[in-house]
Amino acid sequence: MTNEVRVRFAPSPTGPLHIGGVRTALYNYLFAKHFGGKFILRIEDTDQSRFVPGAETYIKESLSWLGIMPDEGFDGEGPHKPYRQSERQDIYRQYSEKLLKDNKAYLAFDTPEELEEMRNRLKSESDPMPQYNSLTRSSMKNSLTLSSSEIENRIRSKVPYVIRLMVPANNEIRFKDLIRGWVNVSSDTIDDKILIKSDGLPTYHLANVVDDHLMGVTHVIRGEEWLPSAPLHILLYQFLNWNDSIPQFAHLPLLLKPEGTGKLSKRDGDKHGFPVFPIAWIDPQSGETSMGFREKGYLPDAMVNFLALLGWNPGTEQEIFEMDELIKAFSIDRINKAGAKFDIEKAKWFNQQYIKLMPDAELGSYLYSDLLNKGIKAEKDYTLRVASAFRERVTFLHELYEKSIYFFIRPESYDEMVVKKKWTAQTVGFLKQYAIDLRKNNGGFSREIAKEMIIHILEDLNISLGAIMPVLRVVVTGESAGIDLMETIEILGTEEVSCRIDLAIDKLSSLMK
Repeated sequence: MTNEVRVRFAPSPTGPLHIGGVRTALYNYLFAKHFGGKFILRIEDTDQSRFVPGAETYIKESLSWLGIMPDEGFDGEGPHKPYRQSERQDIYRQYSEKLLKDNKAYLAFDTPEELEEMRNRLKSESDPMPQYNSLTRSSMKNSLTLSSSEIENRIRSKVPYVIRLMVPANNEIRFKDLIRGWVNVSSDTIDDKILIKSDGLPTYHLANVVDDHLMGVTHVIRGEEWLPSAPLHILLYQFLNWNDSIPQFAHLPLLLKPEGTGKLSKRDGDKHGFPVFPIAWIDPQSGETSMGFREKGYLPDAMVNFLALLGWNPGTEQEIFEMDELIKAFSIDRINKAGAKFDIEKAKWFNQQYIKLMPDAELGSYLYSDLLNKGIKAEKDYTLRVASAFRERVTFLHELYEKSIYFFIRPESYDEMVVKKKWTAQTVGFLKQYAIDLRKNNGGFSREIAKEMIIHILEDLNISLGAIMPVLRVVVTGESAGIDLMETIEILGTEEVSCRIDLAIDKLSSLMK
């Protein structure tokens, strides 16, 4: 591409950012960066009745957490500022006046009651939802049916009015969607959309077209719910004589419920026990907290990788991508037309893979911080070694603490099922001898040596390995399952393991009476 690629993500600050919106932002970012272009963040807050305090800050924090950083608009700065639509009202008024002057729009004074009466009057089996369009506008109260004096009187009396687009009858609107191919729509299916509301603020339709043009947006990549609006937006470009700057459109498939049918909602997330927001959201009115993927323990790189492959495929078997690799591989022509089923188990899998790839030092620092927060002191090198031992067994980083706590605190209780089944005079005899042999070890100690010592004692006492391994694990860790037992003994060391054996025998000695 010779001209600079410029795309935008334009969320409304009406609440938390849905994970589907995050994917839209990600695809815009990847596309822009693939072509060395610019990614713009624009806040579409023209509907002040739905504005929610804190939502804009939430959107920016979410994008920042995931590393989806805009080139313009994130801090309100850039060559096309302001990037908040509520601060651009004069600009939209200028272009709505141009449309009025060119007879491409008109004033409409109809009250809600009059609009309802029209719909009820014209409703029929063939047309259950009558529109305000070329067929009905002539019977309504607007600047096309009222005299100049009536219009002036209404404006002077401050009668509320809106500005509507005058959609022509019997026109074909044709455009090529980069994902769905050619789209043909008859203008007879489009109503005379409101461009300027009675409060003076623009609707999405006018504001986004004006802003996209003025900000040089070359590609509009957005959710498929906006596909029905695309013909209207193309009409606006044509009416404003901006034919040469009509962007290319790409309407993304929906994120579907885990069952594969219907759009993914918060209710679906609640039902299946997973978030649908990138980070936690506290509702400013109810105080209710909605959990986010960040707080659940998902890594930002894992989430980016997971979301990128929800509806797009690289055409190869590769699944793990760094951001730079995604940027290099991304192309719109490999986005699927069909909706993408939201598979939370796949998200967990990605999180596991990124934990496995994490450097030992970084992995250890997470566990070390959790221990400090719990008031547990530990040596950093020892903590790092423990964390590394568990990297294959955790899905989330917070599980490191939960699964490895017995490396830092001696067990106070022991798995009852194992004790009842395996605690015999024979196994106690083995444990006592093993503790003695561990203390005698003067040379280097390793998991191999720990295993050899066990084998020697078993041969002397004529006991099977299966008879003692479960009870040995329980007295050392308190639990019946965990990482490799010999690795556990190696990390804990001979003195600590022998002490734990002695303590367990003392606590469980009553079982032998």
